[in-house]
Amino acid sequence: MSDTRLNFKEMCATFGVTPRTLRYYEYIELLSPAREGRARFYGPREIARMTLILRGRKFGFQLEDIRQWLEIRDQEGTEAQMRAWVEIADRQLGELAEQRSQLEEAMTELKALRDETAKALGN
Repeated sequence: MSDTRLNFKEMCATFGVTPRTLRYYEYIELLSPAREGRARFYGPREIARMTLILRGRKFGFQLEDIRQWLEIRDQEGTEAQMRAWVEIADRQLGELAEQRSQLEEAMTELKALRDETAKALGN
């Protein structure tokens, strides 16, 4: 993808995002496409950033965390970015573990209530 440039529609299709999402990422300055008239073009840097943004979203990171992480690379380089990544990943793993615990508790309670109700129905 080193010489690849995608237009707005291609960027949406490539990453499976809506035009609104892509515009929002530009608005909050996560992405800065090149502009030629009214057209936007996304080069290798923006394509790589979008990959990282969506990966971060998949893992439940807030957009502000993703922004800070991307800025670290721009300002301090790859090693600093990797250190920051480990730190925010550790924090997110803790949050996900807490969410999993709450979800398992809710599922246990729901199953018990379902079983109790099914038993009352004679099932």
